Amino acid sequence: MDRELRPRKARPSYAALLELEGDETQRAQVLEELEADSGSDFAPEIAVESAVEDDEEEADELDEEEGELEEKEESLPPEPKRQKGKGKDTGTNMTVEQRPKATVKLTSGLSRPSNRQMHALPTPSSNHRHRATPIFWRQGKVERLLSPPKLFTSPHATSVLSSTAHPAIASRIGKAWGYNVGPGPLWDMMEDRAWYKEAVADKDKEENERYRRPRVYRDLKTPGDIQILTRDQASLYLPSDVAATEEGNLRPPPPVSCSFGLFGKQTRRELNMFDALRISEYILRSKSHVFDAGAPVWAIDWCPLHPEERPCRANKQYLAVGPFPSRSHSPDIGAKVARPTHACIQIWSLSPSSEDVEMSDANEDENEGSEHDTGQMKCELVVCIESGPAHELKWCPLPAHDSFQQKCDATRKLGLLAGTFDDGSMSIYVIPDPDDIHSQGDDSVHPKFVKIPEPLVRIELEETSCMSLDWANSEVLAIGCTNGTFSMYSTRCCSTTPPGSIAVYDVAEAINSDIQSNILPIYYMSVHQSAVRGLAWVRAPLSSATGTPLTSEDPTVLASGGYDGLECFTDIRDPHGNVFNRTRDVISCVANSVYAGGAITIDHENIIKVFQTAPAMLGRGHMFLEPGGPVWSVGVSDYHPQLAVGCADGACSTTNTLRPTRKGGAVPFFVYKIYQMDYSRKTGEYRMLENFLPQETQDRPSATRAKKQGQTVEVMPVGTGAWPAEVGVHRTVWNSGNGLANAPLLASATGSGLCRVDWLVGRWMKDKVPYGGTEAMAETVEVDGDEEDEE
Repeated sequence: MDRELRPRKARPSYAALLELEGDETQRAQVLEELEADSGSDFAPEIAVESAVEDDEEEADELDEEEGELEEKEESLPPEPKRQKGKGKDTGTNMTVEQRPKATVKLTSGLSRPSNRQMHALPTPSSNHRHRATPIFWRQGKVERLLSPPKLFTSPHATSVLSSTAHPAIASRIGKAWGYNVGPGPLWDMMEDRAWYKEAVADKDKEENERYRRPRVYRDLKTPGDIQILTRDQASLYLPSDVAATEEGNLRPPPPVSCSFGLFGKQTRRELNMFDALRISEYILRSKSHVFDAGAPVWAIDWCPLHPEERPCRANKQYLAVGPFPSRSHSPDIGAKVARPTHACIQIWSLSPSSEDVEMSDANEDENEGSEHDTGQMKCELVVCIESGPAHELKWCPLPAHDSFQQKCDATRKLGLLAGTFDDGSMSIYVIPDPDDIHSQGDDSVHPKFVKIPEPLVRIELEETSCMSLDWANSEVLAIGCTNGTFSMYSTRCCSTTPPGSIAVYDVAEAINSDIQSNILPIYYMSVHQSAVRGLAWVRAPLSSATGTPLTSEDPTVLASGGYDGLECFTDIRDPHGNVFNRTRDVISCVANSVYAGGAITIDHENIIKVFQTAPAMLGRGHMFLEPGGPVWSVGVSDYHPQLAVGCADGACSTTNTLRPTRKGGAVPFFVYKIYQMDYSRKTGEYRMLENFLPQETQDRPSATRAKKQGQTVEVMPVGTGAWPAEVGVHRTVWNSGNGLANAPLLASATGSGLCRVDWLVGRWMKDKVPYGGTEAMAETVEVDGDEEDEE
């Protein structure tokens, strides 16, 4: 015989007490019923008095909040009547007393609803439009240019108050930058806002770049095991064709067929590996250069030089380029290749051509406005390595080269170059000076080839691979790993440490000591659930208890993004990732901008956004632009607020990160497309399109909604969503270590093997400088209330 279950009686819940506000008799009756036995054989006999008291206290608090809310609503003006329409009346034009109270009946055991509001931190009135807030307020003086910068000439500079010396100055200069409507920076507004602990702690000297960015590693020597190779010996390390010869030998990569010039008037050119051309041959007054590295390039970076050494080298600029072994090479993220794996790092130079030097020597003053100072690109040195192709390359941010005037028998060094490679390691190489390498049959046309068997530093982790890196200063760097962790290291360490730590080392002690192995990292912490693709230091000094900046200490905050779609801030003093944004996309890049005051990265649908790191605006941000495809790279500078973006659709674009945030203002939100690569799968030919008109940033969802409602809004065209891998712009980097005169230089690398260097300058809106000129901006008078409103 089946057991007959006792029917459960409907019992009132504590939520019913919310509806009985004034009737105390019924409230007491409900409480008595709740205190009675529930009739269940499994219910424990527990005292419910404390639970009832807690619930009564919560109900009283809720009643008080509702009373305050009703008082506020009664004080508000009556709402306007709703217009007639097809929709149902929701009672918005009723008074507070006429509106029916929402009642929710819940069974016992479910949480009662609460109308408690979530309160956020109040936004300061001075930053309510997401204006960039500096993290480090430099109180001293900095350098500013007195005349427009020119390639291969020493700049004319003066000392002025820093833009962060006073809040009034910071406000004026921040707004003034918003009137830049050009693709590059404004020459009369640029200043060095970077901070490194190696700077000379002297207020009288900090205004000079040679003391803010001093030379480091003066006693470090170039390794003596460098081997000079011939072109045939170096062919194993150079990029090659996909198919080999019948004898099994490697073929050189095929030439790249690309069309250059204005649209409709383009000229087809074939570029072999190590070839370069000037865009001025096809477009007048252009200062851009294009060169062929031989294979797709993921890594590119400018070499910093000390200001005292630039005139001795004719203001030549060096660029490190890391090509893949072939066009078919596809790195497997997290998989390590066995050494030796042949690859190379190319050192290109941008130097004045022979005719430019002759014209400059003949009459330097008459050629101030000359358009012939475009220079020439040349591959001066090829460094053959056995660590595999580079995923990322970054020079030491401070000059680490030997003096050009130094006379010694040993080979001088050009600098320290760190990178992550296909063998899963993070290696640091001492790059020799190309002028000290003399090979057999040396000429001025072909590059020189050297082999470095072992790097100065090699960091390997047994359980993961190194993928991304960033220098904090000349001593500390951070590494992003493929297992979702990132580590901090100093140089000259090699370890296989267990999870749960982060490494920091004294670089000078590590380099001068003989210990080259079994040096454990100090920090090694898990932050992401997958590979860390983007990593950037927030270079700002610590503060003491009194608020004094501790400029002799290392920075402690990292911004990172991974394949898991998370973007985090992490303070190494409290090794725990703090998520400031979640997306559904792979975070391919993260950069920290000292001008924008936060981490610049991607959001949903490839939108480029900035997230503030200042305490008053922590985590808040706004959109800069919405490119036409997935973003590969974002580039920022220490000298100006211009942002460079490389996308998978072949476009390299720039925009101003300090533009005014008010929509509909006098200054438009311009995005400049510097160039765009195009590829034909049928013919295998490329074309490089440029001279695009600036586009104004639009909100695509809003524009689409307005179009549906019958308004005349031009919607920004959306790409197809699929592009050839050969056209992607993999890396964009500003020249951020060679002074104000070279800050407008932008280098970019593509999947076709073609790399480009552009000289980009800005201009004032309507050629009018606000606030009466740049000198008036530095005055420390208080800002008027009318000036505070952005017109």
